[in-house]
Amino acid sequence: MGVKTISPIEAQRLLDAGAVLVDVRERHEIERERIDGAIELPLTGFRHGDLRDAHGRKAIFFCHSGGRTRMYAGQIAAKANGVCEPYVLGGGILAWRKAGFDTVKGPQPPGLFKRLFGSKAD
Repeated sequence: MGVKTISPIEAQRLLDAGAVLVDVRERHEIERERIDGAIELPLTGFRHGDLRDAHGRKAIFFCHSGGRTRMYAGQIAAKANGVCEPYVLGGGILAWRKAGFDTVKGPQPPGLFKRLFGSKAD
């Protein structure tokens, strides 16, 4: 069973028809920015994670830019086998945002300049 890569527009159509999003990024990434309503299933705990909320549905897996979901497509397919119909969101949350779809932003880490020099540069 392969995993088809879809665009954010195709993903939104599937969501409108009852699909679910599955975020495979790590907790610290999800805290910075997330797609509201996505199931959290970080790759570090993927093997033991649970897809019961996706049972019998189409599930769209995503990461930050699409690289991890492409790399782990075989594991995604194996995990989804008999549980849900898997898809990968091409370009990840970056493509989702670029397509104009909403995300929820949390606290952002300080920029490099601020980390290096503090709040004031003298």
